[in-house]
Amino acid sequence: MAGRIEGKVAAITGAASGFGAGATRRFIEEGGKVVMGDIQDDAGQALADELGDAAFFVHCDVTKEDEVANMVDTAVSRYGQLDIMYNNAGVVGAVGPIATTPAEEWQRTMDIHVNGCFYGCKHAARVMIPRETGSIVSMSSTAGIMGGLGPHAYTAAKHAIVGITKSIAAELARYGVRANCISPAGMATPMVAATMGDHTDLETTRKNLADVSPLKGRPGLPEDVVNAVLFLASDESGYTSGLTLTTDAGITVGSNNPSPFAEYEPFMAEAGKRGI
Repeated sequence: MAGRIEGKVAAITGAASGFGAGATRRFIEEGGKVVMGDIQDDAGQALADELGDAAFFVHCDVTKEDEVANMVDTAVSRYGQLDIMYNNAGVVGAVGPIATTPAEEWQRTMDIHVNGCFYGCKHAARVMIPRETGSIVSMSSTAGIMGGLGPHAYTAAKHAIVGITKSIAAELARYGVRANCISPAGMATPMVAATMGDHTDLETTRKNLADVSPLKGRPGLPEDVVNAVLFLASDESGYTSGLTLTTDAGITVGSNNPSPFAEYEPFMAEAGKRGI
């Protein structure tokens, strides 16, 4: 089905690579226009040039509110409106035990993830509220739902994104504006590949992820996240707001753990008795 966001305008942070680049391509294939924001100027401009008039690149460091505001304003001035805000920019950030995590690395992780998401939500709401329509999609993680699945700063930041998504969804519903977030597991992307040793070795990353996936032989792929973003951005999810949509093969509900009761056993009652 083509044209799922026909005539809509999106702003995407972290659009030069990874999920952001994938969403940019997909949105344009589905009839949308995209203002791309990123600090990777060469990669971002090259992708915009490749995609033609439906894409426009602006330098955007999400830790700087004025640059996020400019990206939103550029969408309105260039394409006439903003229908979709995809807060995608992110990094792994501070890594290591809590007792040795440098404060400046903790703060930088928070600045990128939490403040970047806040600025995107704030300025998207600023232009969406008067039009009484819009969809804000932010990137959380399975580490934003459970502990032990990511570094401490990353985990705290992604939990915060789940929280702000719920909070702004409650506020903005009265204006016809929706807010949702996506919580992927480790997907076969360069960022995940880098945590495994080589950001260019995606084939090995896919194999390693397939080996540990709850869905036998099926790794998480970038297009799984892009499909989720497209759904939440489009009118197909028009009555959905405040949702944290996982793309994790059920890891956060225990699908990665063996069942403690794999075989039938008689009804277990009090004090070790069996039967009803």
